[in-house]
Amino acid sequence: MSKRTPQAGESAELKEETRELKPKERIQAVGERMFAEEGFEAVSVRALTSAAQVNVASLHYHFGSKEGLLEAIFAARAKPIAEARLAMLRECRAGPDRPPLLNQLLEAFLRPALTFGEDDRFGGSVFARLRARLAVAPQEFSRRVLGSAFDESSRAFIDSLTRALPDLPRRELEWRFHFLLGTMVYSMADGGRIQSITDGACDPSDGEETLRHLLPFLVAGFRADIPEPGSGS
Repeated sequence: MSKRTPQAGESAELKEETRELKPKERIQAVGERMFAEEGFEAVSVRALTSAAQVNVASLHYHFGSKEGLLEAIFAARAKPIAEARLAMLRECRAGPDRPPLLNQLLEAFLRPALTFGEDDRFGGSVFARLRARLAVAPQEFSRRVLGSAFDESSRAFIDSLTRALPDLPRRELEWRFHFLLGTMVYSMADGGRIQSITDGACDPSDGEETLRHLLPFLVAGFRADIPEPGSGS
């Protein structure tokens, strides 16, 4: 993949937005934006340091490498999402005055990812797009960064879902969790496709609205009949 050089207008706007930040903060903010918009592999160190108005030595001093910068971004942005998920998970329990346990578990997993994208403290929509990009990136490094950030919390939810759905074989549940991740990541990527075909009536950038429609869809998916062997051929 060729590495794209930011257009003059884009570069000037980014420099203006980050010029008051200290070098380390500026590198991180610029890197997050460029990785989200262009993809990690497509961003060259030269383009990144130029946009951040630092030299390569500064990048190496603060982060060690471009890879180290990405790891730092995820350490700062992903931790609050994982912590919020686990905190909500601890509050999930069956009860006569509570939603069904499956609904609670799925909302606890989805809500931080979909609604934190509206909060600049957690990277806003920029980090949401970056995370979605990495989720479909083929590079082993990208998968490792995501795994380090989210595998622990994801496994905790799979375990809880297994207990909530005792009649669903674990392997089948893991497949359905995979489809949960797919719908979540595609919504976070917010590529504009659904806006185009609905004339803007559907807007995944609205996290609460997305959650309102996605939750019953996924509940039905987790409760669907188990497919018979060979039934998909």
